[in-house]
Amino acid sequence: MVVSVDGNAGGGDGSALPPPTSSPPQALVERLKDYGQEHVFALWDELSPQERLLLVNDIQSLDLSRTDRIIRCSLRSQGLPVAAIEPVPESCVSSVEERTMEERERWWKMGLKAISEGKLAVLLLSGGQGTRLGSSDPKGCFNIGLPSGKSLFQLQAERILCVQKLAAQAMNEGSAGSVTIHWYIMTSPFTDDTTRKFFESHKYFGLEADQVTFFQQGTRPCISKDGRYIMETPFKVAKSPDGNGGVYSALKSSRLLEDMATRGIKYVDCYGVDNALVRVADPTFLGYFIDKGVAAAAKVVRKAYPQEKVGVFVRRGKGGPLTVVEYSELDSSLASAINQQTGRLRFCWSNVCLHMFTLDFLSQVADGLEKDSIYHVAEKKIPFIHGHTVGLKLEQFVFDAFPYAPSTALFEVLREEEFAPVKNANGSNYDTPDSARLLVLRLHSRWVVAAGGFLTHSVPLYATGVEVSPLCSYAGENLESICRGRTFHAPCEIAF
Repeated sequence: MVVSVDGNAGGGDGSALPPPTSSPPQALVERLKDYGQEHVFALWDELSPQERLLLVNDIQSLDLSRTDRIIRCSLRSQGLPVAAIEPVPESCVSSVEERTMEERERWWKMGLKAISEGKLAVLLLSGGQGTRLGSSDPKGCFNIGLPSGKSLFQLQAERILCVQKLAAQAMNEGSAGSVTIHWYIMTSPFTDDTTRKFFESHKYFGLEADQVTFFQQGTRPCISKDGRYIMETPFKVAKSPDGNGGVYSALKSSRLLEDMATRGIKYVDCYGVDNALVRVADPTFLGYFIDKGVAAAAKVVRKAYPQEKVGVFVRRGKGGPLTVVEYSELDSSLASAINQQTGRLRFCWSNVCLHMFTLDFLSQVADGLEKDSIYHVAEKKIPFIHGHTVGLKLEQFVFDAFPYAPSTALFEVLREEEFAPVKNANGSNYDTPDSARLLVLRLHSRWVVAAGGFLTHSVPLYATGVEVSPLCSYAGENLESICRGRTFHAPCEIAF
């Protein structure tokens, strides 16, 4: 199933315009003047008839009134005072050290039951290209160098297959085919075609083609500091994807929230593509989420050190909602502040883009963000008629949803078990394919040894390890029959 999100045709209000002639369409010029954007026609006289048509179509594809509201609201909110932040109350967090084995088992079973009833969907944020990895392909196509050579997309698809099988077995429903987890994948105009072809050429990695739905996030015009559209060419406005928080409006405009409701989905597991250890459709997290009865939840890891470049969860104002503050916005004295009772950082819960929402809440967020129209403004190098210029990109982030949540719970996970980010090219200091690969190999090596297996290696063990296929084990379970008493030579993949 494929859905794409398009802008409004007609001058931003659905009205059809006649083909351009010797002068720009007067109705469109008047509308642009209303918003202070008539400069887009500055080079009209130099354009060929074909270029004039392209320019008019480009402007027509923009929702002019909504774009104007976003620009005004976002620029106005810059520099406005915000409510003081407080640490997240401990009652909102399930920490690893306080979690009992009984709770884990109960949540695991609750999660598997909900999955077997078709109540969970998985939502993948995959609009980004691997530019920083030195690739123009979508990040999910990237192979981090594991013994299996599997891409991030394949690892995630196989984890879904494994959870389907575990849920079917837990409910005594025999074959995994009786349990289906629907996978919604958000692409961008830059990654959509390549992503779809990658899935098709790999036969959806063993999933059914009709359980995967692709949809595109939107784009927003890039603007100058005074809010005017930047022209990439004389006949095209410069645009950029609207951030991973564009997922909410994209789900709404492509009618996928209704699609989820029709399928009987109640809960949505939402995550970013560039994490090699992501536990997609994690039954324990889902069970915790259902048990707490909250609208939104997030997995968090403890911040490693005060200046680590991660956003952290905070409470905004006395008794206010939980939200995420980016590392660049957190004052260094607050970043270093210590909780005197625990000896740990006061603001310690890092956001790692692993979220769970109720479907009802997702619908509310889509409406709320649309009404507020406040985007994050990032100063970036923008393609421009005369090369490049410094301008502003307008983005929403997936964590912008949390202030709208009537209740939020945080669930601590260990980074060595669930967080292996793939953001920078090998040779960088952190978050590289090499560092992610080692995190996977080390974790899986611990699983094998715990299941009674042995490892041999011809290079130091800290530089190698074994990979366990997600089709064999989701989180280290069910490995005794494969590993007990057997010796594996690292590096290798352990599969059925």
